[in-house]
Amino acid sequence: MYKRLTVEDSVRVPPQHFGEDVDESVKAGLESEVEGNIYEEIGVVIGIEEVKDIEGGDIKPEDAGVHYEVEYTAIVFEPELHEVITGEVVDITEFGAFIRIGPFDGLCHVSQVMDEYVNLDEENSMLVSEEEQHNLQVNDTVTARIIAVSMEKQDTNKINLTMRQPGLGKDEWIELYEEEKAEEEEEQEE
Repeated sequence: MYKRLTVEDSVRVPPQHFGEDVDESVKAGLESEVEGNIYEEIGVVIGIEEVKDIEGGDIKPEDAGVHYEVEYTAIVFEPELHEVITGEVVDITEFGAFIRIGPFDGLCHVSQVMDEYVNLDEENSMLVSEEEQHNLQVNDTVTARIIAVSMEKQDTNKINLTMRQPGLGKDEWIELYEEEKAEEEEEQEE
């Protein structure tokens, strides 16, 4: 989920920015130090929106930079357990599909792609249902639910997804499911 957060933190402004406008150099320091990083408590910082308050200007021993205490607003992305997301398939492997959701790629394991058994069609780089009625390939848009999140370290974040629930899956699967459900309801009314 994307959020706008107010954050209090410390930022280092390197010596090459001395003499520049403090507000601009602090914002530049935040952008270079914070943007794109993953923080377990808040998610990944997409962008620094505004620097609200700057205090200090301390020089620490053996560091030529100046350190400021700041309050700023940031746009962050934090994937939440059970959140329903829309994403794009960016890779197909024998063990599942990688789906891009915001700044992350989540894995939808083959056992979570659909209710039917799924095979990998290596030649066409797609996952195909056992009865070959459904397939999933790169660039498909899908709706999935987050079933596991681990955001502990920069290079080891993990997001696991499922598409095995009503209303989830490739867009055309959802449309087909809704049509079949409507037909069943019509038959029951007759």
